[in-house]
Amino acid sequence: MARRSAVAWAAFGPLLWGCALGLQGGMLYPQESRSRERKELDGLWSFRADFSDNRRRGFEEQWYRRPLRESGPTLDMPVPSSFNDISQDWRLRHFVGWVWYEREVILPERWTQDLHTRVVLRIGSAHSYAIVWVNGVDTLEHEGGYLPFEADISNLVQVGPLPSRLRITIAINNTLTPTTLPPGTIQYMNDTSKYPKGYFVQNTYFDFFNYAGLQRSVLLYTTPTTYIDDITVTTGVEQDSGLVNYQISVKGSNLFELEARLLDAENKVVANGTGTQGQLKVPGASLWWPYLMHERPAYLYSLEVRLTAQTSLGPVSDFYSLPVGIRTVAVTESQFLINGKPFYFHGVNKHEDADIRGKGFDWPLLVKDFNLLRWLGANAFRTSHYPYAEEVLQMCDRHGIVVIDECPGVGLALPMVIAHTKALDPSRPVTFVSNSNYAADKGAPYVDVICLNSYYSWYHDYGHLELIQLQLATQFENWYKKYQKPIIQSEYGAETIAGFHQDPPLMFTEEYQKSLLEQYHLGLDQKRRKYVVGELIWNFADFMTEQSLTRVLGNKKGIFTRQRQPKSAAFLLRERYWKIANETRYPHSVAKSQCLENSPFT
Repeated sequence: MARRSAVAWAAFGPLLWGCALGLQGGMLYPQESRSRERKELDGLWSFRADFSDNRRRGFEEQWYRRPLRESGPTLDMPVPSSFNDISQDWRLRHFVGWVWYEREVILPERWTQDLHTRVVLRIGSAHSYAIVWVNGVDTLEHEGGYLPFEADISNLVQVGPLPSRLRITIAINNTLTPTTLPPGTIQYMNDTSKYPKGYFVQNTYFDFFNYAGLQRSVLLYTTPTTYIDDITVTTGVEQDSGLVNYQISVKGSNLFELEARLLDAENKVVANGTGTQGQLKVPGASLWWPYLMHERPAYLYSLEVRLTAQTSLGPVSDFYSLPVGIRTVAVTESQFLINGKPFYFHGVNKHEDADIRGKGFDWPLLVKDFNLLRWLGANAFRTSHYPYAEEVLQMCDRHGIVVIDECPGVGLALPMVIAHTKALDPSRPVTFVSNSNYAADKGAPYVDVICLNSYYSWYHDYGHLELIQLQLATQFENWYKKYQKPIIQSEYGAETIAGFHQDPPLMFTEEYQKSLLEQYHLGLDQKRRKYVVGELIWNFADFMTEQSLTRVLGNKKGIFTRQRQPKSAAFLLRERYWKIANETRYPHSVAKSQCLENSPFT
């Protein structure tokens, strides 16, 4: 097993470096403006899974050449969602291989006739390998299930006879291999006395269900043919002034002018500049703060970029507005600093697991979760174990939530990944989570903050709550003595079946989860004023996993159920988090356990 893992990680090197090089150029979040339009394609798509033995009948019969319904029966499939839990067909629940999506759309006439207009197809997420056809034409391929990708399709809709309908066909393969992110293997069962010929199973090396499909929004949007391609922003603070450094990429022409303006919350211009790069200085700037760290909540400015250009077809203009929070982040041997003040992470680990939608992006659930985070008094979360939708991160910026944004390489810790992350943005601290022995860990020397997962009295010495404080203290002291870096307890918790009760506490009861958390909190309090800078409970809510003898309809370590109802531990955590928050906000007054001003309307 160890040798197989080593081979798998060795294979990741070229793949990850290739992905890194592929990040050149921009892909701004689609927004409407005077120069840009959006057309949402969410809703019902036609869907079919390829149940053939080799899973390649769709390619052999070229299902993309004509409407999908003409080559066989289709299902209605909502987008965004994961296809696994939507149908009553049991074969789709654990299906591995190619599935096919199709949607027909009518374009606005101007999009097909105005040669100043560029038309782009954008797919928010397709897990995990996708091939896209537009009107039967192979348009693009993409590997990786948790990031958006797009293609300029102007030449397909503006050349020749104007198409009355645009037919978009997307084939998605959710097979996991040693070189996919996350990794897995396909195991063929060759004993024909037990298994049919060609029978195989998908093995995974992570503890969450391999939901698949079009899990985020699909849309069409336009830009001018000369357009703002990318905007890179870094911020800083110099005495009482905020600094906004920007770099702008333009494509389509070399003859252009750029104006950059920074606006405050009242839409007043506080700084402006010109050209593709520069620095905007804001005297007396309102800094971005986590919402429980400062009397002022999170504060966002808007960076407006205006482009005017000359092209062979005449003048064009483009406009893009980007939210900007001015802040500095620094890490010392024992502290994590935001705008020069110590910050303590008290939050949760999350999974994008929304009932039958699987990992499908869902606005009502997102807003509910943010309301629950505020109810808890949580100031941070970790996107375990993959990047979340851009809309989630935008919500965090607006509401003052600090995010540990995780890549989908579960179990992967390579120095080259850390180095490339820092090359992309030197201002961001980098970490990874570890449950290895402190003396043998190979990633800790390269990160800014050490994140530790430990499950004392659950996976180790289960049932013996009295051991937690000693073992936790030993863990912290060993890691800090060796690396002299701040530490976050990035996972801890216990499996709990809502409604199970026992006194004295027994495993899987609500009382046991609560007692385990209490023992961890006593240990954390011994170190959090020294070098422990955070605690993230595992997990925010119950989530689905593969079936196994150790899982009862998924992972039940949530402090909320999958339906977002609180277990007893949620109230314990709420009491603790608001007390910590008030110690931070009102350091010279008696700490209250509950903030009375945690309503969004106050």
